[in-house]
Amino acid sequence: MSEPTTPQNGTPAPSKRELEDEVARSRAELGDTVDQLVTRLSPSYQAAQLARSTKQAAADAGSFVTGGGLPDTSPRRSRNVKILLGVVVTGIAVTTVAIVRAARR
Repeated sequence: MSEPTTPQNGTPAPSKRELEDEVARSRAELGDTVDQLVTRLSPSYQAAQLARSTKQAAADAGSFVTGGGLPDTSPRRSRNVKILLGVVVTGIAVTTVAIVRAARR
């Protein structure tokens, strides 16, 4: 008796053992993917990432203010420095306006 073949190209169909191995590999990959997604979406992971990014932006902004320039290695880091400096300048402007208005009363 000959082996069953696939209709597409006439190659031998995979054996039961090969199919079971393929399913086991797929399940393991899916499990790993789900674990990675759970980790990335966890609030503690997100908070740690935000804290790390904020600290890096603050260090980069300090370097920029002291004449070190913007980071050349990462456009994201340069963008974060610009955002942080914009927030600081806006905060200072709002505070100044509030103080001036309070002094006029």
